[in-house]
Amino acid sequence: MIKFLLMVNQQGQTRLSRYFEPVELNRRAVHEAAVVRCCLSRNKEQCSFVEYQDFKLVYRQYAALYVVVGVSHTENELSIFELIQNFVEVLDRYFSRVSELDIMFNLDSVHIILDEMIQNGHIVETNKNRILAPLTAINKMVDG
Repeated sequence: MIKFLLMVNQQGQTRLSRYFEPVELNRRAVHEAAVVRCCLSRNKEQCSFVEYQDFKLVYRQYAALYVVVGVSHTENELSIFELIQNFVEVLDRYFSRVSELDIMFNLDSVHIILDEMIQNGHIVETNKNRILAPLTAINKMVDG
């Protein structure tokens, strides 16, 4: 099961956080800082799967952004690694070459994409066209 998804920049600033399990707000900042420090401190030759506390971290770097996913010990790391790749490809298709600013200024659209892909910590959709269908419909209504 997916516990959380974070998008952070190379300075460790969180640009997107989504939790699929309840975590107290006062603990989130400390938790995110520790997770980000763990991932950013690793060099490029090291594996992108990390055993951390009571879960595993799967992360991937895209330019200046890191996507970090916390999962339970029973989750398949490679499937999460592919989920991250698919998520970034969907963002690239929607934003035509996604950047950190796209994430910051279109957070609602990013959350809609994430909601289409993951619900209650489980992957429910991977088809890019189906994932983008609600946003396409919303954009047609706004433009029309």
